[in-house]
Amino acid sequence: MANIREQLRNNAVALTSLFIALSSLGYNTWRNERTEHNRNIRTAAFEILTKLAEFERVVFLAHYDRDKSNGNPRVGWTYVIVIDDLGAVIPGKIGPKADELRKVWAQNWEGLGSDSDVAVDRIEAGIVNVRNAALETLRSLR
Repeated sequence: MANIREQLRNNAVALTSLFIALSSLGYNTWRNERTEHNRNIRTAAFEILTKLAEFERVVFLAHYDRDKSNGNPRVGWTYVIVIDDLGAVIPGKIGPKADELRKVWAQNWEGLGSDSDVAVDRIEAGIVNVRNAALETLRSLR
């Protein structure tokens, strides 16, 4: 037993250095993983915000301008699908809100361009919900 204590005392600097090195490696690995996770979420959230703006433009062109080419519902569908797919890979509130937007779009896209603003109001509310969830997610990153 005395021999072990003597070896510990003789090698205290080496053991302390080893402990510090392993602790630093562990922390550095954790920090790199956390940074990459945040970077991926940030990139997807910014992409969602960009797609939301483009989708909103299509909605407004379809409803207010009655522009058949730039306000084409098929283009709107592509944006909604991309937003929903990106929302699925981000943890938190964005996924359910993006899914809800997809359902709202499916139920209301045919009402765009009519004299009633009900469809555009529902779609716009869905867009705002996804946008707010994306901004909240971005604010929560550390």
